Amino acid sequence: MAVQHQTTIVTTQQVSSGTWTTGICDCCSDMGTCCCALWCFPCMQCQTVSQFGWCFCMPLLDCCMIVSCCLRQKMRAQFNIHGSCCDDVCTLCCCFPCAWCQMTREIKIRARSGAVVTQQIMHH
Repeated sequence: MAVQHQTTIVTTQQVSSGTWTTGICDCCSDMGTCCCALWCFPCMQCQTVSQFGWCFCMPLLDCCMIVSCCLRQKMRAQFNIHGSCCDDVCTLCCCFPCAWCQMTREIKIRARSGAVVTQQIMHH
């Protein structure tokens, strides 16, 4: 009886870490996100948290920016982006919609370039 062993090799590419891939005012770099925020901001927020893996209704519970701050902090931790809770609060207070657009762009960019998985199956 022949025994077959299957080996899977997984290759991933990652976006350079340490900083956000777009600036807080880079709305023109993704007009779709900007327009979505302009016409239906709550829809964009719900879509963003859903793409991040959270329950889509979390932004609807965002009193005092708690959900926004938590999301921004979790994104920084997951994507290894430098910053602090104080930075997050200041950014969100300065321009709440721009901060959300930045987080949306980050998720889109990381999903496109950071989660490329190639599998090779080798039989022995």
